[in-house]
Amino acid sequence: MAEIDGGRIVARQLKAAGIDTLFGVVAGPMIEVFAGAQAEGLKVVGCRHEENAGFMASAWGWLRRKPGVLVTGSGPGMTNAVTPLHVASESGMPLLVLGGSAYAGTRGVGGFQEADQTAFARPGCKWTGTVDRTDRIGEWLHLALARAQAGRPGGVYLDFPGQLVSRRIPEEQAVLRRAPEVAAPHPDPNAINRVAELLARAERPLVLVGKGAGWSGAGAALERLVARGIPYVASPMARGVVPDDDPRLVNAARSAALAGADAILMVGGRFNWIFGFGRPPRYCDDVRIAQIDVVAEEMTSAADVELGVVADAAVAVERLCEALDGRSLATSASWLSSLRARAAENDRKLRGVLESDGVPINPYRLVREVSRVLPRNAILTEEGETIMGICRAVLASFVERGRFNAGTTGCMGTGLPYAIGAKLACPERPSVAVLGDYAFGAAAMAVETAARLDAPVVVVVANNEGIAGHLIQDHMLPSGSPPIASLLPARYEKLAELVDGHAEYVEQPEAIRPALERALASGRVAVVHVRIDPKAARIGGSNYLQ
Repeated sequence: MAEIDGGRIVARQLKAAGIDTLFGVVAGPMIEVFAGAQAEGLKVVGCRHEENAGFMASAWGWLRRKPGVLVTGSGPGMTNAVTPLHVASESGMPLLVLGGSAYAGTRGVGGFQEADQTAFARPGCKWTGTVDRTDRIGEWLHLALARAQAGRPGGVYLDFPGQLVSRRIPEEQAVLRRAPEVAAPHPDPNAINRVAELLARAERPLVLVGKGAGWSGAGAALERLVARGIPYVASPMARGVVPDDDPRLVNAARSAALAGADAILMVGGRFNWIFGFGRPPRYCDDVRIAQIDVVAEEMTSAADVELGVVADAAVAVERLCEALDGRSLATSASWLSSLRARAAENDRKLRGVLESDGVPINPYRLVREVSRVLPRNAILTEEGETIMGICRAVLASFVERGRFNAGTTGCMGTGLPYAIGAKLACPERPSVAVLGDYAFGAAAMAVETAARLDAPVVVVVANNEGIAGHLIQDHMLPSGSPPIASLLPARYEKLAELVDGHAEYVEQPEAIRPALERALASGRVAVVHVRIDPKAARIGGSNYLQ
């Protein structure tokens, strides 16, 4: 009678759920899981740190629209995954962490790496569970995968006591489950008609697009909606849900749009700090707000939401477009044109720095050159203090779920792992990360992981020698302080050389574009190290199309 261990059961259940890749750091008591995954033909991404592995898995899952899977060892290996769980849950990205834990016979008496791992995980994720029998591993995975993806995606933790992973059982006793087809939640027709009436009567309507719209694939429906002349503002990770060259995009006049709108429809986003909490003075005192979200609890927030529609964003916006067909909109003819004029004025404020030939290189010039080189289907990642804000102002996106940044939590250290996970999920598309030197350093050794996996990401390191360049060190700390916010002018491109990658060092603005083109064409992991002005700061204006 053939036998199977718990690790092989994990691999087979993941395959049954359509997952072909897992991430992690090889460690006990989960070595059988890695071995089983390889035996079953899954791609195993071995990383140097569980936090990096978790961010890679999150990006992979976001692009594949399936849970990314992170496998960790016990104790510190699992606690290193708490940050990715928290970030995934707050940012609405599907992540399942499988954490090996101490053997039952040694718990309570100082077992190796013993910890209450479920207690560590619980505050940072949607759901936790503990496998109780080897024959039920498949069933527990089935439950965990569903909870990571259902409703608003997020982080889920499943604990594996060590003895259950290595235990062997007769093959026919292993319970496997297939993933069900689940219909998207549809909106109430009366509610959709009320939203349609709200938009039709508004003189200054505005649509806010959150990343949940990207998760649901609402881009085509939103293009139809805003084509009626309704301006929209996209959250950072919702960029590209409607391509950034759509003339109704008014992110460059975001403050004026929020303050001036008399009716707002939020689609797949939250009224949190990213959208100014939805309350005055950022918003008009008497603005009427409707919201579409897959989670009913999201309708109760700091914003005074008049009507909430619980539904899949793509389905709801499609029904809204149908409800608006044949209706005339009361939108003021000057509303969109005034916002576009404000955006154009903000653009003009940036023209000098975008075209600057100064040395050290102005960071706006760097990002402009990046924007000119990339194809429309590129996956973009941005991270840092100064450089992330400039990327939001200058770097455009044109495809759904193709933009990553520090997200809802503002977590640093996500950028390079996100870019690698994205490349593994979509190997046919360029994956480019524009990172500050501090942000790059937080996960820099993941360059070796990318090289080992033949994941040719292009990393642009914008080196301003510290956190926010010299601004914090020189202006927010006591005069003469030791360099705690400033960093050495290290030669970061040499990390690529260590792994036979492509390295570029750039000090002159005219050299940026050729260096980027060579990096993209190299077919290897590439680090393009650009020395930028450490005293440069973000300025007003936020045009995404320069």
